[in-house]
Amino acid sequence: MKNTITILALFVTMAFYAQGNSVVGKWKTIDDETGKPKSIVEIYENSGKIYGKIVDIFEVSKKKNLCTNCPGEDKNKPVMGLVIIKGLKKDGSEYNGGKILDPVTGKMYKCFLALDGSDKLNVRGYIGLSLFGRTQTWQRVK
Repeated sequence: MKNTITILALFVTMAFYAQGNSVVGKWKTIDDETGKPKSIVEIYENSGKIYGKIVDIFEVSKKKNLCTNCPGEDKNKPVMGLVIIKGLKKDGSEYNGGKILDPVTGKMYKCFLALDGSDKLNVRGYIGLSLFGRTQTWQRVK
C-alpha cells in the first residue's frame, strides 16, 4: 500500500513539473504597445505539432469580431476560437517551424516560442530572418 501511494505521488509530481516546462496550456497575451492583456490563447499538441487558438478576448466589443483580413480558410471566421499558431515543432528548448497569424491584420508570420521560466512564454513572429520581427511575452494562466 505504501509503495502504491508513493508511486502515485511521484506521478502527480511529475505531471505538474512537466506542465510547468511545457508550452501546452493557457496563456494571457499582452499587447506590446499598451502593456494591457488582450486575450487567452490555449496552446495544445496535435500529432506531434503545437497549435494555439484564441479561447477568450478581454475587450467585450471585440469578442464577436470576424477575421476579415485573414487569408484562405480563416477569412471571415470568428476571431474567438481561431487557430493562430500552426504547426510548430519542438527543437531543443524552442518550438519553431510553424506560423502565427495576426488576426487584426490578417498577416501570417514565421514563429518560434521559447519558455522563460515556467510562467512566461516568449512568442516571436518574423518575416524571413528572425532578426526582422517582434517578440511578445505571454503569461501562463493558472
